Amino acid sequence: MRAADIIIKKRGTAIHSGEALSKEEIDFLVNGYVSGAIPDYQMSAFLMAVYFNGMTFEETGFLTAAMLHSGDTINLHGSRNEAAGLHGPFVDKHSTGGVGDKISLPLAPIAASCGVQIPMMSGRGLGHTGGTLDKLESLAGYNVHMPPEKFAELIAKTGFAMIGQSERIVPADRKMYALRDVTGTVESIPLITASILSKKVAEGSDALVFDVKYGLGAFMKSEEDAERLATSLVKTAQAMGKQAVALLTAMDSPLGFKTGNYLEVEEALECLQGHGPSDIMELTLALGSHMLVLGGKAKNISEGRELCMQAVDSGAALQTFLQNIRDQGANPDKLLEEQGKRRSPHHHVLTARTDGFLAVDAYKTGIACIGLGVGRNKTTDTVSADAGIIFAKRQGDFVHAGEKLMDVYGRDEAALESGCAALSDAVTYLQSAPEAKKLILKEIS
Repeated sequence: MRAADIIIKKRGTAIHSGEALSKEEIDFLVNGYVSGAIPDYQMSAFLMAVYFNGMTFEETGFLTAAMLHSGDTINLHGSRNEAAGLHGPFVDKHSTGGVGDKISLPLAPIAASCGVQIPMMSGRGLGHTGGTLDKLESLAGYNVHMPPEKFAELIAKTGFAMIGQSERIVPADRKMYALRDVTGTVESIPLITASILSKKVAEGSDALVFDVKYGLGAFMKSEEDAERLATSLVKTAQAMGKQAVALLTAMDSPLGFKTGNYLEVEEALECLQGHGPSDIMELTLALGSHMLVLGGKAKNISEGRELCMQAVDSGAALQTFLQNIRDQGANPDKLLEEQGKRRSPHHHVLTARTDGFLAVDAYKTGIACIGLGVGRNKTTDTVSADAGIIFAKRQGDFVHAGEKLMDVYGRDEAALESGCAALSDAVTYLQSAPEAKKLILKEIS
């Protein structure tokens, strides 16, 4: 078997499109690339062939499995784990990324306090989208690196744990994603599907809820592309023996009132205290109700939603969140003490330039956050815990010239100046209110 022959088969000719590959051919490519036997230039050619010709659901499943088994996996089942308190099914949620998207932070403790066990492997922010790990690490001491045994122990104890991808878990994805980023092949639905699912299955999940975003601040700009990705994720997960459902959700303007690393942890805390923003709570409760159904803790979505609301109203979800912070090395008392007080000293109030209805572009806001120090352009960049934005006005609000739009916080004065200039470009003033999109468009199951 030769890599060149497999590439040609997937590439096709000027007359005929490429053919579907077998499991053996895909395994050969992935294993060879991870071992170093297949060089970057051949894997780049394969990725480009997939970008143009796509993959069947079966092929996507083969690719996901090959990537999954390129390194270690976490097995949360078995008699020893059951004796330790791990019962399953293990349910996780994945978002395709957005601005102000801190949903995992309130969602995990809500679902966990309802009895669902959640192994959550999260990522860091890159480009205009934020990362759950960066948010958590804004709490001094919060540890997202731990061996599988400790991961399992914390899930059994508190119901959930948050970790990052280790060097030994899905190394094929780490190598292939870096190559996709520099070869123009990121926006391939089969490649996105395999990247997401290989990590989610490796963490030990039995069931998955996907939040697939579309709009200005999403990787999928159109509803049609988002639906294609959601369908691919659900069908491929099901082909691998996992339960799965996806929600298509809007990402034209930032979610919630706060963007930034610590600021989004603070807003998640507000959600669990019962006074979170309506859009964050709507999405959290929708995703949580699906997690409870898949985890066997609710008979239907309506019952799941009611249980999630009870977890917030009773304070159980808040206590679960604070316990997780303590379990993973940070100080929950300090978080409560700093609530509403911890802010970067590099601060500016951005005001409206004119009268009008406000439109806030999520993508441009995310780019502005990179300038402030919230995000990164490349994986080696560091991020600021305390940079970010607190919105006084949001999408659709009518504002008068000179009225406060947002408090802006930068890493330093230079970052603040750069971020404020970009934020001025992220807001526009309309003569009539912008059309309100439904936050949750549809369900794919």
